[in-house]
Amino acid sequence: MTAPAIELKGISKAFGPVQANKDIAIRVMPGTIHGIIGENGAGKSTLMSILYGFYKADAGEIFINGKKTEIPDSQAAIKAGIGMVFQHFKLVQNFTVLENVILGAEDGRMLKPSLAKARGVLKHLAKEYELNVDPDARIEDLSVGHQQRVEILKALYREADILILDEPTGVLTPAEADHLFRILEGLRAQGKTIILITHKLREIMEITDTVSVMRRGEMTATVKTAETTPEQLAELMVGRKVLLRVDKTPATPGRAVLEIDNLSLTDDAGVARLKGISLTVHAGEILGIAGVSGNGQSELLKVLGGYAPAATGSIKVNGTPIDLTGKNSDGQSRRARGIAHVPEDRQHEGLILQYSAWENTVFGYHRDPGWQNGILMDNAAIRTEAAAKMERYDVRPPNPNLAARNFSGGNQQKIVLAREIERDPDVLLIGQPTRGVDIGAIEFIHQQIVALRDSGKAILLVSVELDEIFSLSDRIAVMFDGQIMGERMPDDTDQTELGLLMAGVTEMPKDKPLIAAVDAQLEAKAEKAAQQNG
Repeated sequence: MTAPAIELKGISKAFGPVQANKDIAIRVMPGTIHGIIGENGAGKSTLMSILYGFYKADAGEIFINGKKTEIPDSQAAIKAGIGMVFQHFKLVQNFTVLENVILGAEDGRMLKPSLAKARGVLKHLAKEYELNVDPDARIEDLSVGHQQRVEILKALYREADILILDEPTGVLTPAEADHLFRILEGLRAQGKTIILITHKLREIMEITDTVSVMRRGEMTATVKTAETTPEQLAELMVGRKVLLRVDKTPATPGRAVLEIDNLSLTDDAGVARLKGISLTVHAGEILGIAGVSGNGQSELLKVLGGYAPAATGSIKVNGTPIDLTGKNSDGQSRRARGIAHVPEDRQHEGLILQYSAWENTVFGYHRDPGWQNGILMDNAAIRTEAAAKMERYDVRPPNPNLAARNFSGGNQQKIVLAREIERDPDVLLIGQPTRGVDIGAIEFIHQQIVALRDSGKAILLVSVELDEIFSLSDRIAVMFDGQIMGERMPDDTDQTELGLLMAGVTEMPKDKPLIAAVDAQLEAKAEKAAQQNG
């Protein structure tokens, strides 16, 4: 019998009182793509960090190709033939592709021979695995998809036979994700073993041969992908049945509530982040903004929420202009005008983590007369209402006195949602509503957003998850490089068309395949950036 490429036996790891991994056993066969899924905090990343030498297990054994192997650090992992592509890339931005590939793997003190050797190897790898990227391009001038290719090339250059990819499609367009999957299939065909960590069940079903499910630090199941369904995997992840689709009726949009006209923003470095944005959101409607992270969506939310001043343009709420630059242009003034905001980064912008849950349920609204008791705040009333909100929003544990930092990501998000939605706003701005959120909490959050829409509110939704955009949106606008590339109705478009718009491709060239068209656009943008940088 063929020995597993990787076998973990009895792996346990604790951080103080928290048991991150408990007696984990897993076998990954060579030449396969093995998926690992689980809720937030299930222990997936800890397990892979042990395999790659970032953590040392408290107990257990690691076998590579049937041989017991000690992996005290990442150098030992690389020596054992393991490479890892992290969710947040480990690249030096002002180095070239070639320099990043050889960094830490130089053949000697003289760099010239190392660079020459790497150039030849990269040419071969690029041809064999469709990992085309300019070896002399600087990382900062490359698209995210091309940067990811560099990370894979780094691992292959170090002769990795086992590749671990952590949430590899989180920042890719659909076309780039499809290309990545073709790369992974090519690697598998060449005998490479791949471990794919992802929360996207669609990707698990599409690309993996086998999938392992983790829950609360334990391995609950390993199944052949062809013998399971997304619904079964979701139930294994959370321990109950989960509705994977958004249950909503067709929208009946009413009057224009939020009107944005010719909005522009230039950052402190003089870079235009918003370029003439014009949008309208109606009562009883969810307008989804699709796009790869970093194309102006965050800046749009900040301007609308009162956290950044616009250079030009206008915003109206219920037909009345709002102040963009004066003393009434801050977040408090926006809230007074009926704009609620669930920011993209809940930990840095939505919560004060060291404060209690009950305090966080009122931040931003603490000056309202209803919360005052003379010259002081009515803390008893706020605590009582916070407990009721936590019950209504199923926040666990339902303890309003617990510091916000002690809640999981999903429960932190519910605290922010409860604070903003329960103010009965006319407009809800919501960024990345389910980023880092468990699949069970995703179901609940989606239900609350749809319920708010059904009550006649206008919702502007920003998400990098196309599945989420399609599921929730009644109308979709696509952003690229600070501009609106187009608007579509969900039933009249598909992920391919939106993916092209997300990459700045407005017309599909008839003489080029999809990824070639996207690559051409991205390479032109990178070349332009390189020229601007001198």
